[in-house]
Amino acid sequence: MNPPEKFETERLVLRRSMVDDTEAIFAEYARDPEVTKYLSWRPTGNIEDTRNHLHACDTAWKEGKLFQWVITRRKDKQLLGAVSVRVDGYKLELGYVLAKAYWNMGYTTEAVRTVVDWGLKEEGVYRVWAVCDVENRASVRVMEKAGMQCEGILHRWTMHPNRSDEPRDCYCYAKTK
Repeated sequence: MNPPEKFETERLVLRRSMVDDTEAIFAEYARDPEVTKYLSWRPTGNIEDTRNHLHACDTAWKEGKLFQWVITRRKDKQLLGAVSVRVDGYKLELGYVLAKAYWNMGYTTEAVRTVVDWGLKEEGVYRVWAVCDVENRASVRVMEKAGMQCEGILHRWTMHPNRSDEPRDCYCYAKTK
């Protein structure tokens, strides 16, 4: 798979994340407990954790295992968040995050729709899917607006350490071809 390093939409530019994005990501969302509430990692308040994550993303991109793009606003290049896909054979697992200052503006849906549509056009990809905590109504809305369908609840599916020390129930959403 050879993903594009950049997508352009009406309002956004999604570009391959790079280590130079560390400070902006850390400042915008990586240390925000409200933004990370339903994510699989805890905000540490340590910028080096963000830098290490971006190094790992670069390595995973080169290996064809994970592709991450930062979401930037076209008009001013402001970094808003990130969207990624983890490659698992014919399936792509989607993940995304957006800084709180940009919630409820349609940016996440625009970015997610772009990546989902790209993924399903790729030869050999038949499914783009994601999970979200059953309490994460905003994420449910994003996936539905991006054309994904709820396939059910995965009980005790994933750890959201900012919500509980036990695995949480998640909705599973997908779009297939």
